[in-house]
Amino acid sequence: MTTHPDTPTTVEYAPERPARLEWAKHAPEVYQAMVRLETAARKGLDHTLYELVKIRASQINHCAFCIDMHTKDALAAGESAERIVQLSAWDESRHFYTAKEIAALELTEAVTVLTDGFVPDEVYDNAAKHFEEAELAQVIAAITVINAWNRFGVTCRMAPGHYEPGQYK
Repeated sequence: MTTHPDTPTTVEYAPERPARLEWAKHAPEVYQAMVRLETAARKGLDHTLYELVKIRASQINHCAFCIDMHTKDALAAGESAERIVQLSAWDESRHFYTAKEIAALELTEAVTVLTDGFVPDEVYDNAAKHFEEAELAQVIAAITVINAWNRFGVTCRMAPGHYEPGQYK
């Protein structure tokens, strides 16, 4: 049972589900390779855009651990709660984002979902209009890396709520 700080009543929340596997502990070389890939993928990218991409892909993939992490990191870096809240419905809330961020979010969804087995030309072309080729390559790398992290997080059922901003940097 937990007492919410704003109310004197006690609320019983669902129990936290335990992790299935501490994959990083059992595959440390893979974990370290992922950390190196993450470091390389974020180079040269605007931090705000990078976190928006990470949060949106994690929402699509239902990776609660990564949503927790990247939301906290974005807030700690000065991102507004309003833009983060609207991110799950960004297509209906475009006025909260720049054209460049919208292009990155469209690309994030296309790369993450791949329902048709490809990234539509119009999505790629729009991203290419807003990013220089080197930066576009980094955006694609960031999207790809968060999707890999999400697969580890969801499969191993990593629990959200314990991450502190900047903990893994």
